[in-house]
Amino acid sequence: MKLKKILSMFLAVALLGAGLAGCSSSDNSGGSTSNSSNSSTSDSSASDSGTTTLSGSVSTNGSTSMEEVIGILSEQFMLDNTGVNITYDATGSGTGIEAVSNGTCDIGLSSRDLKDEEVENGLEATTLALDGIAIIVNENSSVTDLTVEQIADIFTGVITDWSELGGSGEIACIGREAGSGTRDGFESITGTTDSCVLAQELTSTGAVIAAVQSSENAIGYASFSAVEGQEGITVLTVGGVACSEDTIADGSYVIQRPFNLVTRTDTALSDAAQAFFDWATSSDAAELISSAGVVPVAG
Repeated sequence: MKLKKILSMFLAVALLGAGLAGCSSSDNSGGSTSNSSNSSTSDSSASDSGTTTLSGSVSTNGSTSMEEVIGILSEQFMLDNTGVNITYDATGSGTGIEAVSNGTCDIGLSSRDLKDEEVENGLEATTLALDGIAIIVNENSSVTDLTVEQIADIFTGVITDWSELGGSGEIACIGREAGSGTRDGFESITGTTDSCVLAQELTSTGAVIAAVQSSENAIGYASFSAVEGQEGITVLTVGGVACSEDTIADGSYVIQRPFNLVTRTDTALSDAAQAFFDWATSSDAAELISSAGVVPVAG
């Protein structure tokens, strides 16, 4: 009887211990769940606090031929990033290169390759797109095709009358000013550097187009992106090849040049300028670049 009583006491103690252990386990589990929830909330807050809105200004300066493409890219980027303001000063490639060199703009715009001395002075060109240099005549001209050699002879004064090429009247050559990327590209490709004989030397793409529109005997050169859809002019084929996005892309249209973004190698861009640069040179901007009439390099 005494033995049974002792056994009953041991059993009661054992059951009480098991019950306490179960309560302790339940409390620990609840505490663990609570910590996990707090940790998740903390991570979300950290993620939210790390979100930043892009803001600031980006100044671009240079090529008048790049007006349409830089305009459409700037407009879209500012729509996507309302805190950013992008400006464009159409001064010509040479002035744009000088501006980025002396720090008066963030990104220079050049429709020609950089010269050796410009690279040596710490500049770098990143090609955004390729553009054809269209050879244009007045809409009333009977000439529709010229070779590169004939174009060179016209602009250097070897050929002075359209009668030598199936037309009529004294030829008036319209060109761009010194420092123009369009002029540099045209002269380097046609082999006419510093030897062109011009009736008019103008300071913008639009002025060249207008001059050719107003003179029946005129011939000029202008960015392909600027002449598309223009009335009053005819865009000549060169060696039988039309100036188009396809022929520029495959290289069969030989009078073409790059559209470059120029930056300094020793100076970092601001966050806003770097973001614009990275986006504009990526495949994300390719469709917009094509809509501006030039051929994007990133596809």
